[in-house]
Amino acid sequence: MQKIVVILYGPPGSGKGTQANLLEKKFDLIHFDTGKFLESVVHDSARQNEALVKRERKLFDGGILMTPSFVLREVAREARRISGAGWGLVFSGSPRTVYEAERLMPELEHLYGKKNIFIFGLQLIPNHSIKRNSARLMCTVCGYGLLTAYYPKTKAKHCPVCGGSFYSRILDKPEVIRVRLKQYKERTEPIFDTVKKRGYRVIKIDAEPAPYKVLAKIIAAIKIRK
Repeated sequence: MQKIVVILYGPPGSGKGTQANLLEKKFDLIHFDTGKFLESVVHDSARQNEALVKRERKLFDGGILMTPSFVLREVAREARRISGAGWGLVFSGSPRTVYEAERLMPELEHLYGKKNIFIFGLQLIPNHSIKRNSARLMCTVCGYGLLTAYYPKTKAKHCPVCGGSFYSRILDKPEVIRVRLKQYKERTEPIFDTVKKRGYRVIKIDAEPAPYKVLAKIIAAIKIRK
């Protein structure tokens, strides 16, 4: 079966990572979690002496979008590696800027074919972004994100997947989320016009319902196109 690429956009807390994990299993893809990937890059102990990594880490930990040229280089390199291994991709929030989109989309089209690329915009109002993310807990071992709307964090002590302990990310502090929302509005949303000019349709999906309901709408849209 032809491998596909799914690109999920949306503000913080809209469920990009959750949907990407679900789609990964549904369509046999590799979830390219850009945030986690970049976090691993800038926090890589072996790269802390690199001046660029030091600079980008300060941006990342402050909730500010990293330098596009740095992100593009790291992401494109990893995408080529995954494609070369014969896997499809699902991106959660990448490419993140017009600069990245203009340069990464041609690369993805070359690797997978334009007709096999699907772009979605998950929609969530700002207050709900802050509410969701400020309550989010992540597992220190497997990276699982607890859906605290269904499992209140006051009762959550151990990860239901691996039994590890939970932590709250720096990125999920309310003051950082507000910065990220502003960055998304100013630097990511303009990508929609960029990809439309390349002939893509950005499929808008309401991210307010439970994840399984959002997933059903995404799957239906992909099957119609295929």
